[in-house]
Amino acid sequence: MKVVILAGGAGTRIAEESQYKPKPMIEIGGKTMLWHIMKEYSYYGFHEFIICAGYKQHIIKEWFADYFLNNSDITFDYTKGKNEMTIHNCHLDLWKVTVVDTGLNTMTGGRIKRVQKYIGDERFMLTYGDGVCDVDIGKLLAFHKSHGKIATLTAVLQEQQKGILNIGGDNAVKSFREKNLADS
Repeated sequence: MKVVILAGGAGTRIAEESQYKPKPMIEIGGKTMLWHIMKEYSYYGFHEFIICAGYKQHIIKEWFADYFLNNSDITFDYTKGKNEMTIHNCHLDLWKVTVVDTGLNTMTGGRIKRVQKYIGDERFMLTYGDGVCDVDIGKLLAFHKSHGKIATLTAVLQEQQKGILNIGGDNAVKSFREKNLADS
């Protein structure tokens, strides 16, 4: 099963960092949020990722292009007048990553539509590029399968800054609404 990661927005609420790089490339503990998300999914056996890029997408592409070199012990030997590279140790994750330009100002649904050809007709996971959390993805998938719904949405409790989910007693999303001043 593939994991689609929405990583195309400008991250305007964290502009002091996102003016230089996409929000998923902001680091937590020396590693990007994108890396943390992918490691979490990998832990549960998901190793194929589709990144919906947009804003400053070249930074995401360059990070993956350099991932092999940055996670290997390498000798560069120029003594014979040419560039010889010897890889001694490589510490790579078993990932297959497709980075797709889904547009600079494309909304969420449009980004998903633009990667549809990479997903095909199979079931997939979807998360935001700043969705770093400790959800048990194995249990989440089992929950989803057991309820026979087309989609399962996972939410975490936090101080409200955006929209509000109304979740019924059966754990189904009943409605969405924008935050108002009475919400905390």
